[in-house]
Amino acid sequence: MNAVRNFFLSERPPYSHVADLETSFDPRVTLNKLQRYKPTVKDVFHYTFLGSIFLFVFITNPAPWLYKVLVYSFLGLLFMIPITSQFFFNALPILTWVALYFTSSYFPASHRPKITVKVLPAVETVLYGDNLSDILATSTNMFLDILAWIPYGLFHFGAPFVVAIILFLFGPPTVLRGYAFAFGYMNLIGVIIQNTFPAAPPWYKILYGLESAHYGMHGSPGGLARIDKLLGINLYTSGFTNSSVIFGAFPSLHSGCATMEALFFSYCFPKLKPIFIVYVCWLWWSTMYLTHHYFIDLVAGSVLSYTIFQYTKYTHLPVDTSLFCRWSYADVETYDVSKMNPLRADPNDVENVPLSNLELDFELNSMDEASRTSSIFDGPTSTSRSSATSNTSLAEFQHDYASASPRLNKSRFD
Repeated sequence: MNAVRNFFLSERPPYSHVADLETSFDPRVTLNKLQRYKPTVKDVFHYTFLGSIFLFVFITNPAPWLYKVLVYSFLGLLFMIPITSQFFFNALPILTWVALYFTSSYFPASHRPKITVKVLPAVETVLYGDNLSDILATSTNMFLDILAWIPYGLFHFGAPFVVAIILFLFGPPTVLRGYAFAFGYMNLIGVIIQNTFPAAPPWYKILYGLESAHYGMHGSPGGLARIDKLLGINLYTSGFTNSSVIFGAFPSLHSGCATMEALFFSYCFPKLKPIFIVYVCWLWWSTMYLTHHYFIDLVAGSVLSYTIFQYTKYTHLPVDTSLFCRWSYADVETYDVSKMNPLRADPNDVENVPLSNLELDFELNSMDEASRTSSIFDGPTSTSRSSATSNTSLAEFQHDYASASPRLNKSRFD
């Protein structure tokens, strides 16, 4: 245990508490924090949106009211205890997504949109010239089945937790908060789209052709049925047959999750970016080979993930991710979007000084001087002014957006 502590805490800056965790069980600590908390406009929208979905789930879910009250009360207790609230407040988008996903199967069919069967294969053919999933699934064998099963049937379910642990240990103190926000909202918005635009996946076309679908149908494990047969289990057949969102082909949340994980790992460990790109491509291939998604579904899932990541980057993520672990940081600097606005006028910026206040070094009435093109042989006066302007702007830019903390001596796996 001491060896582990020394490994992570040996380079901790003195008097730094930015990576400290709350260890109290006293709810009064949380209540005091809530009393001092002043929400921003974004916070109001954030909690109102998630709270409304939680209320919708509470009303819609057919479980007995007593059970629902007990579950919500238990969650409220976890939010009040400081040692757990520091994680559950940040994981609220993930909890909201999980609640909505498992309630989706109980929505009455009379109030749900019509299931589209022809749109996705038609768009696939228009954009790419053919159905890529059909092409990849034409020839199957045991080796390809296992190769596709590893990312789709194994890594997809365990990777979010592994990524969270690695980011918590080896990323800046606030990066896990951003990951929970982005991962939760990506899946939440994806499930909302899947419920408002239900679409049949490739396995449906293989089983039923282009016949109309209805909500009374069961799902299919697609190519994962061969994995059940190979391993002598019924895990994937049972799971996908009774899935909460059977017709949720678009967008692909398998693609969205893999892309989000790759984006956060690439942000924190940029030298390993090629590995993360290969993983996303591997999962893309497996989803089409196993007939669970069209290529357009995968693209949509990645675009959704990338969009939410970019928003999260400039609103939640720290600028510097180069240090060894979370305990190596003395402070955490985030992006200042207002300063990054190129249209923002800063009166202290040399480039914003009015031209009327400058001493001009050339004769305005001299046509020859006015029309002469500048060159490297110009006098030192004009050159030094240009250099001073450029250097001042660059120095201010570096001061505003770059962290001064260098990478410490201990190496990290990036």
